Parts: sequence; structure tokens; C-alpha cells
Amino acid sequence: MKPLLLYRNRDFNPLWGMLQISPSPALWRARDYDQQWAMLPQNKRIVTQDLELDILFHAMAGGDRFLFEVVKNVVLTSVTDTDTILYRQDILKDCIKNAEVVRDIYRISDETIEEYQKGLTWYLGKSADSVRSASLRALGPFIDKLVALRNIAEEHAGNFESEGFKEFFAMLERELPDEYIARLKEKLEELSFPKGILVGVELGKGNKGSNYTLQKYQDIKKPGWMSRVFSREQPSHYSFAIADRDITGFQALAEMKEKSVNTVARILLQSSDHMLGFLTSLKTELAFYIGCLNLREQLIRIGKPFCFPIPFEPGRRALCCKELYDVCMAITKERGIVGNDVNAENKDLIIITGANRGGKSTFLRSAGLAQLMMQCGSFVPAESFCSDVCTGIFTHFKREEDRTMRRGKYDEELSRMSDIVDLLKPDSMVLFNESFAATNEREGSEISRQIVGALLEKRVKVVFVTHLYEFSRGMYERNMDNALFLRAERRPDGERTFKVKEGEPLQTSFGKDLYDRIFQESP
Repeated sequence: MKPLLLYRNRDFNPLWGMLQISPSPALWRARDYDQQWAMLPQNKRIVTQDLELDILFHAMAGGDRFLFEVVKNVVLTSVTDTDTILYRQDILKDCIKNAEVVRDIYRISDETIEEYQKGLTWYLGKSADSVRSASLRALGPFIDKLVALRNIAEEHAGNFESEGFKEFFAMLERELPDEYIARLKEKLEELSFPKGILVGVELGKGNKGSNYTLQKYQDIKKPGWMSRVFSREQPSHYSFAIADRDITGFQALAEMKEKSVNTVARILLQSSDHMLGFLTSLKTELAFYIGCLNLREQLIRIGKPFCFPIPFEPGRRALCCKELYDVCMAITKERGIVGNDVNAENKDLIIITGANRGGKSTFLRSAGLAQLMMQCGSFVPAESFCSDVCTGIFTHFKREEDRTMRRGKYDEELSRMSDIVDLLKPDSMVLFNESFAATNEREGSEISRQIVGALLEKRVKVVFVTHLYEFSRGMYERNMDNALFLRAERRPDGERTFKVKEGEPLQTSFGKDLYDRIFQESP
């Protein structure tokens, strides 16, 4: 049994050890977060930092650590095939239409796992009989919860339209019919040995027992005392009792019991592990969609739009959006955030220039966030959005000066660029924000030109925010059909609209506007 709610034909395997739940949320915040952060691959840490993804993860998690780790895993391991993206989108649409039912399914799996972890695992010892007992204690609640899930399927399956949920509900009804459940409970009752254990054994060398096998228990009618006295027939069985203080006898009896129940204990443990694995997979895969529901509720509350994007196959260049906004900024400020309309059909390169604090970096983050959200199967923060699927998403944002003084800012930028190049594949996407500006204008422009040219030759999609006029102007004058030039809008009076629109690069970034505003406002 597999949920198959994130992939059609396989389970989702979370990375970075996310399922180790600390009993104390306070301890996790103080101690485990740094450990979890260190377990992320370096490029994932950089993308998380540059795009401020922790804000998104916390919004989706709603204070639940498990949800936080799941959505982080799913978003940062975004898929690269459109079929899986559309498969998840359909499931998410079902989750939106049937939010209460989906939350009930998640609650059932969560409660069952929690009960198992808190109340059952301590029974599990080294002996085969303790394994048998613990497994039986686990299987009873597991079966009841699976029946509850099947009942939900019978009641609500008609309200779901996605391929994933239809197959999930059909699987529950197919694998868990009433006859099977009744027979399973009967077997579990039998394996609890309410009347004791009947063992078949052969005598081996030295009259030692061998080939211990459990026998189906049959009631043995004991004859009355008159029958025993006057009957000439040999008794059908013999019995003896072990004295209360016969430690050796009890040890021998326990050893025989261990050998006889070993196979049954192993089978029961495998069965309980299988059911626990199914419920854990179900909880993990549903957690992503619960996170999406949480995010949707927040966006509705602050009145921001969202849509299901249209993914194109890798290589078919597109980045077309209407009212695309930075979802992390919207969540943080909880007020209206300016959106942007862009049409970058068949464009490999987007260069964004313009006024300081005019919304260039914000648009860059919004494009990266939307790309990641699309490729994990979520809705995106825009009225409409379409883009080609990228084989990898990388960021190269400006950094503060190295406080350890081990190397200069320029060296650090080149080192990060080298790390990115080692991971790039055709149809990857790289977001640059004020990169290579730590040196002089001419040198920074030349390095930017050479790096961008090499990336375009290798079919890498580039979005570049820059103040390097020599670089941006030089690329503009090439009249490249596969390049789009955007500029942060500035009105004649110096007001920033925080919109980016098509426009050629200008030699000034209007830093004087900020100077005048700051010093005029100063007392």
C-alpha cells in the first residue's frame, strides 16, 4: 500500500533527516535548527537565504515543525517534469475543494503515529515474545485507523476528481474489504494466545527439541475422574506443572516459547512496520498539501491573488506573468504589494536595470519564488504565470563584506560563481543580483559579460539585476532576439512605482533621489 500523492509511481523520500522529531519545540528552535540547516546541500542553503524561503516555509507550516521540514524538502527538491507538476496541481485543487476531508485524513495518520510513538514502542524488547506482544498492540489501532480511512473514502471519494486521490481511495477500498478486516482481526486475536500456546516439536540429538512450530489451538476435553479411573484406554495427552520456585524449569519453558513464536513475531513486526510506513508516507505527502492550504488561507486574508501556473517543457523559454509579487514580502508586511506584468516569451536572458530601490531585487525574488513554487506543484503568487521547467535553480546575490577578512568581497563572489558552475546543467536558471559590482565598473562589466555569454552558450536561463551600465548597455546594443531588458519605473518627480517595465538601460540609477529624500527628511 502506497499513498502516491506526490508521485504517480513512487513514494516521496524526504532528505536531510527531517523526521527526527524533538519532544520539545523550544529545544528544537535552540539546538536542532542549526543542525537541520547544516544538513542542507550548500546550493540549497544559498537559495534559501537569497530568496528568504524560511518566511515561506514558516507561513506554510503554521508553527508545526513537521510541516516545516516537509515543505522545505518538497520545495527545495522541485521536480523537473511537467507531468508530475500537473499531477500535484490536480491533487492540490482537490485539497482546496475538500479541505476538511483532507485535514481529517492527515489528522488520523498523525494521531496514529503519535500514539504508536508514545504508547507502544516501549513494549518492544529483545525477546521474540515481546516483539509479538508489541506488534499486536500496534496492529490493532493501525487496523482501526485504516478502516476509518476507508470509510472516508467510501463517503467522500465522489467529491474528488484528481487521478492521485481517485487511485488512493480506490486502493483503500480494494485492499481493505470488510471480509479481509474481519479475518485479520480474527487472526490477531488468535495470535494473542488467549488459551495458551500449542507447540509442535521434534526430538533431536541428545533428546533436545528441534523444529519448533506453532500449532492451531484445539480445545482438549478433560475426562472426569471416573473415566480416568475405570478407563483402560491410554490418555491422549500427558501434562505436568512447574513448581513455583523452579527457575530452571521456567527458563527452559521460556526458551521453548521463544523458539516457537519467533517466526510469528517476525511476521507481525513486518506487518506493523508496513502499516506504520504507509501511515508515515501518507502523513508526509499530505503535509505538503496542508502547507499549501495554510498558505492559501494567509493570502486570502491579506487579499493577494494566486493561480495555478502553466509549466512548459525544459528548453521552451518563457516567463510570462501578470501581477507577480514577492510572496514572502506580502506575508511579512501583510499589506498590498505591487505586482509586475512581464512577457519574456522565447527569452534566455532578462536584464533588469533602473532606479535604486525601485523594485528590481523584489521582482528577481518573486520570479525565483514563483519558479520554485511552480516546480513543487503549488500555486504561485500571481494572477497568471507560465514558465519553462528548469533543471536547477541557483542564485548569486551580493553579500556583505567578509568580517573574518580571510578574503575580499570580489574573491568571495567568484568563488560562489565557481561552485554554481560545477552544478549547472542545460536548462538551469541562475538569478544574479548586483553580482560582480565589488570591483570597478569596467572590470565588473567585462566579467559579467563573459559569464553571461558562457551561460547562454550552454543553454542556461539568466535573470540579471545590475547597476553596471557598461555591461547592460553593451548587451542591449547587441540587439539579441533572446534577451529582454526591463527597467525599474521612476516618475519625473522621482517617485518609485516599484514596477519593472521594458526599457533600455540608463546611465544613472538616480541615487540622488535617495540622497535628497534622506537629507531633506533629516532634522
